[in-house]
Amino acid sequence: MSRKGKNYWRSLDQLADKPEFRNWLHREFPENASELLESGSRRTLLKLMAASFGLAGLAACRRPVEKILPAAKGVEGYIPGNPLYYSTAMSLGAGVSGLLVETHDGRPTKVEGNPRHPANAGTASAYVQASILGLYDPDRSQTVLKNGRKSSWEEFAQFAGSHFTGDGSGLRILSEQVTSPSLDAVRRHLLKRFPKAQWIEYEPLSQDEAMEGARLAFGDYARAHYQFEKADVVLSLDADILGLDSPSTVYTRDFAKRRRPESMNRLYAGEAQYSVTGTMADHRLRLCASDIGRLALELAEALKLNPAALTVLPNSNDARAKWIQAVARDLVAHRGRSLVVVGPRQPAAVHALAHLMNAALGNAGGTVTYSRSEWQPQISAMRQLAGEMASGAVQTLVILGGNPVFNAPADLQFEAALRKVPTVIHHGLEYDETAALAGWHVPAAHYMESWSDARAWDGTATVQQPLIQPLYGGKTTAEVTALLSGYKDQRAYDIVRNYWVAQWPAAQSEKIWRRSLHDGVVAGTRSPEWKTAINAKRVLDASAALESTGSGLEVAFHQSASLFDGRFANNGWLQEAPDPLTKIVWDNAALIGPATAGKLGLSTGDMVTLEKEGRRITVPVSIQPGQADDSISLALGYGRSRCGRVGTGVGVNVYPLRASAGLHMATGVTLRKTGGKYRLTTTQDHHSMEGRDIVRESALEDFRKNPHGHSEGAAHPELFSLYKEHSYEQGNQWGMVLDLNACTGCNACLVACQAENNIPIVGKDQVERGREMHWIRLDRYFDGSEEDPQVVYHPVACQQCENAPCESVCPVAATTHSPEGLNDMAYNRCIGTRYCANNCPYKVRRFNFLEFQKDVAAVQKMAYNPDVTVRVRGVMEKCTYCVQRIQEKKILAKSEGRRPIRDGEIQTACQQTCPAQAITFGNLRDPESKVAKLAGDPRNYAVLSELNIKPRTTYLTKLRNLNPELA
Repeated sequence: MSRKGKNYWRSLDQLADKPEFRNWLHREFPENASELLESGSRRTLLKLMAASFGLAGLAACRRPVEKILPAAKGVEGYIPGNPLYYSTAMSLGAGVSGLLVETHDGRPTKVEGNPRHPANAGTASAYVQASILGLYDPDRSQTVLKNGRKSSWEEFAQFAGSHFTGDGSGLRILSEQVTSPSLDAVRRHLLKRFPKAQWIEYEPLSQDEAMEGARLAFGDYARAHYQFEKADVVLSLDADILGLDSPSTVYTRDFAKRRRPESMNRLYAGEAQYSVTGTMADHRLRLCASDIGRLALELAEALKLNPAALTVLPNSNDARAKWIQAVARDLVAHRGRSLVVVGPRQPAAVHALAHLMNAALGNAGGTVTYSRSEWQPQISAMRQLAGEMASGAVQTLVILGGNPVFNAPADLQFEAALRKVPTVIHHGLEYDETAALAGWHVPAAHYMESWSDARAWDGTATVQQPLIQPLYGGKTTAEVTALLSGYKDQRAYDIVRNYWVAQWPAAQSEKIWRRSLHDGVVAGTRSPEWKTAINAKRVLDASAALESTGSGLEVAFHQSASLFDGRFANNGWLQEAPDPLTKIVWDNAALIGPATAGKLGLSTGDMVTLEKEGRRITVPVSIQPGQADDSISLALGYGRSRCGRVGTGVGVNVYPLRASAGLHMATGVTLRKTGGKYRLTTTQDHHSMEGRDIVRESALEDFRKNPHGHSEGAAHPELFSLYKEHSYEQGNQWGMVLDLNACTGCNACLVACQAENNIPIVGKDQVERGREMHWIRLDRYFDGSEEDPQVVYHPVACQQCENAPCESVCPVAATTHSPEGLNDMAYNRCIGTRYCANNCPYKVRRFNFLEFQKDVAAVQKMAYNPDVTVRVRGVMEKCTYCVQRIQEKKILAKSEGRRPIRDGEIQTACQQTCPAQAITFGNLRDPESKVAKLAGDPRNYAVLSELNIKPRTTYLTKLRNLNPELA
């Protein structure tokens, strides 16, 4: 597809116009299309159509039989059918999200961000949205185990009472990162009772380098807090700060606020693998991850790091030098309103250099602030722990969460060392690789089953209250620690409440406690700003070593967009969510750039062995446009051997290649082809709207010169109908606008829609056939050369066309139009002909080929939204603009005696969770509504509007704020 000189493509197969791509487009829709056209027989045509009718009809008649029982007792104040919302928090690594969880009849069904919480301000990530499925995972650990045999909490408590004595010699506790203040209080009590014990924290996605960089610059550990809404120019150095590297979705929200044409910021990115942040960059520089340090040094030299008189190097014809000089000039021109950000994979010296540059540019205290941190170095502590275990110095190891047998650095040989520890106790959600080697295993409570608390990146505390009783009798980390240490409080509720009540005046403690539970934020707990003083000489001395980089191939390890560090491997929603860039599902691969692949004679699907210092893995290759030359990216968390029926054996475990000295990257890696092939499943070519004008993009300066050059009127002449159209001029008329300039393609909307609308998981085989059921399709388009393209995201769901082509071909009127402009589906009327899908130019309708909901475990059905029909085999389904939410607010407005629904009162699931706030929904007939104003914006356009089907979903043109020196 092309527009104004641009050539958008979705995959390398499409760019090369390979026969495989053309064959996929030919056969994707409709099913058996070629047989119908090539048979030359009307009888064959009628036979196939009749079979389609018959099969669909039979499928549509099959309905699940359920039994229901009336409530024996009523609950005071509870109105049946009305959901209740509770505030809580979810900790994930170093980040904490404040949440509001919707419950129906005492069971959580949907997670949303808490608008009062500063860490996410009402938004939520894909991980958070999918956590509701994790709660109801039937493969969660369900009982206490002793040497692999069923035991009980009482037996474990009896063992703990006799075992944990003395001064703690030989006792080690290994936990995930502690973000809970009340757990920290119990920890201090344990270490006081057992003074010779040690407590180690470990996260595979460690922030050690960032923290060491702060200590190098400021003399103490510190956390950086970025104020993106204040930054006119942002430089990202291997930092996916809008995606996987961010401890908070609020960064995405604040950054997106500055992507409006009237005050648009500019983003530069230097990185090896295409990240979400890189796709949003106005200018991106490809380079190896191990070369980022040298880039930072060159930039520091260009700035001269002299706050009194910042200067830049003279012009150069070298492309990289030109990029550096242009960035340096831009940073200087926006002194105090710029920002330099470094990702957690980079060495400490690079982080320190970024702090020095921000200080020199006058950004400290403005676009970036700091707070002190009581950080515990993790990798060095893990190295010491593994050595003590191997030497026999550790007699008892208590593992509180985490899975170090799977994800500890390979050179530590953690599994072998663990086998030498006489007593191993494991506490976790799963009976995983680590639990299998422990003498005792205690099931953990899910965060929605737990009384706890959590402190966010900025220090803000939240009381984590449970939404449901523990389904399998799980215990919180604080309860296990309290048992081992003999803490005064043993119940999770008492531990949390008594800790916080002690912090407040006695006369007001109950009131503050209730307010904290209600708001989801403990007032006054945000960390105070630390006025830092930087040691420039120490930073520059330490950064001198960055001049030398490795040679040959490098490997960079990245967090998985689906599995995090592997803890979500058994979550089908996340496994089936396509990776934002590669669009791979149910797998990981070695991402290699086209030039490197050509040099090594590789193609997608080739199996290769990667080796470094005797450590090796075998993994399939995926050629990724935009990947830096001689750089290979590997996603962590796959290849689990023990995690449940969904995730076991999915993908390749790349942790065996990861060493403690190269936790985030390794240079000098050797690659060898095995001769094998592997079929990777991607959705990148599915449901293609081939050759049509889909994405619109412009430079900011061009838009300002001609704002209306991208509007509907500029696309085609005025359209006329051959028949009298229905008038939608009465009542509410719903519509949606999506801002391509803000969308980061992060998958949060896709998973939120799946959770809200009971969308099934279909599995890898069905996705490979093009049968994924997601109602939202996050198309990703490349523009430019395959080595260094730009990326545009384009979310596509049902466009709610006023002249919907699907409606006119349905033989049973299963899809009809409502007076409010919605394209409705009557599921019990649909007979599955799929005519509507064949006639939809957007390819956004999904067909239940199989009984995808049939084999769902009973406990997983508790996650279903009772306000949405659970569809069965043989019906067509699609986006409904969350019509159940529309009806809920209409009923509420009527009960309150007010006719108009307030603007913004109705939020679709995708809109509510979107970290970038790229989605706006509302009443198009209300001229004061935000959606009506955006519909009249000069950037607004409709996809395939030339068909005169009048879609209710429209888009805002993507803009890039190009630097004239680099344009």
